[in-house]
Amino acid sequence: MTLVFSKYQGLGNDFILIDNRDKAIPILTPEQACLLCNRHFGIGADGVIFLLPGVGDTDYTMRIFNSDGSEPEMCGNGIRCLAQFVADLENRTSSISYRINTLAGIITTNLEKQGLITVDMGRPVLDAEQIPVIGYGNEKVINQPLIVQDKTWTVTCISMGNPHCVTFVKNVDEIPLESIGPFFEHHSAFPKRINAEFIEIIRADQIKMRVWERGAGITLACGTGACASVVAGVLTERINRRSKVDLPGGQLEIYWSEDDQKVYMTGPCQKVFLGEFCGLPLE
Repeated sequence: MTLVFSKYQGLGNDFILIDNRDKAIPILTPEQACLLCNRHFGIGADGVIFLLPGVGDTDYTMRIFNSDGSEPEMCGNGIRCLAQFVADLENRTSSISYRINTLAGIITTNLEKQGLITVDMGRPVLDAEQIPVIGYGNEKVINQPLIVQDKTWTVTCISMGNPHCVTFVKNVDEIPLESIGPFFEHHSAFPKRINAEFIEIIRADQIKMRVWERGAGITLACGTGACASVVAGVLTERINRRSKVDLPGGQLEIYWSEDDQKVYMTGPCQKVFLGEFCGLPLE
């Protein structure tokens, strides 16, 4: 089986994009996606994104498999890459908006003339049971203790369509992310696992973030995580509603609107290359 694909990256968060518009379900299995994401035996990526037909009044549908084969509800950097992928398929050279159906709901993307993409990420979910987080009732998990590896961390938990646990620290570079990340992801408090963000305050309108992503591990950027981190910073009165987020792969601008309570993410993405993958197992 030969697969035609495109490779895109958003701040180093890289994805394999598949034109899946002729079918209503992904044309690959999670196991096949794992093979494609393997950086030694496959193409190499943090995930595989499928462009499917829209549902209802949406233009398109997005589905994504992580590099471990799991399927997240949404991906912030991934949906920017998908929007650019659509624009490239349609030969669009000017600004355009798309309404994209995701497992986290309908997301609107706006391609801007300067090469940036702004995404309406919707309203953050703060109730523990909806995130979900166990052990806190249905209250908001803001500046609450969480014991991980015999250490008590002060965390704030938020869903941006997918679950996040945000921890503010003095120096993110000192966090042993590779060793502590899996224990956050698989903690018993998080029945659907969790994305773990560690945040250092630079100033009132800028933070520095490192992330362990559910199903992908350490990545260079996480769009939903950046959104969750700014929301957490506002809730704990640390930063402004409009803040820059410095990630290992680059910078995002996040704005949590006081008017409509929606979070808006602005950042770049780039087509890396096109190709064909040969010999993909049929099952």
